[in-house]
Parts: sequence; structure tokens; C-alpha cells
Amino acid sequence: MKSLILSSQSETTPPMELSDPAQALWWLKKGNLKLGDEWEAAHMICQAHEGTKFYDWVHALAHWIEGDMGNAAYWYRRVGEKMHGDDVAAEWDYLAETLA
Repeated sequence: MKSLILSSQSETTPPMELSDPAQALWWLKKGNLKLGDEWEAAHMICQAHEGTKFYDWVHALAHWIEGDMGNAAYWYRRVGEKMHGDDVAAEWDYLAETLA
């Protein structure tokens, strides 16, 4: 899945064969792991499915990207996970591998 996310970054929308949480990861990567329209698209996907582990986990990453560490920590606690990297890029890689 990580390779599909990466190989499709030149497209304007994520591949439909990606799960919704993977599409949220796609949007975060498309936006270079920064705030912007792509971040908003990823956040909307996650918010639409609050209470589901992988959506909430990507939601945690989105708030880490935003710099809202209190909110990120809340979402990590909800899914029973911790940050697996020292920066958002490492965490994105970890999540992309985990969702594969």
C-alpha cells in the first residue's frame, strides 16, 4: 500500500483501491505532511469515521502535523498507540506500512 500511495502522488486524487484511512494518508503525503487543502481532505476523512482505530490513528498524525500535540496525544490514547517515530515523516512511514 505504501508503494501505491507513493507511486500515485502525481495524480490529483487518491486511487480508489486504497482504503479510506490509506486515502487520508495519501492526502497527507500529497500535501508534503504540512497544513493545507490536502491536510483538510485527510482530516475530513478521519473525522467522518471517528471511533474506528485506523481512522483515529491517522487523525492523530494529522494533529501532529498541525502541531497540536495535545490533540494528537488524545487520538493516540484513543487507539492505544504511541508515536512510533521522531518526526511526522517517520510516523507516516510507520502508518503506511501498518495499514498495508
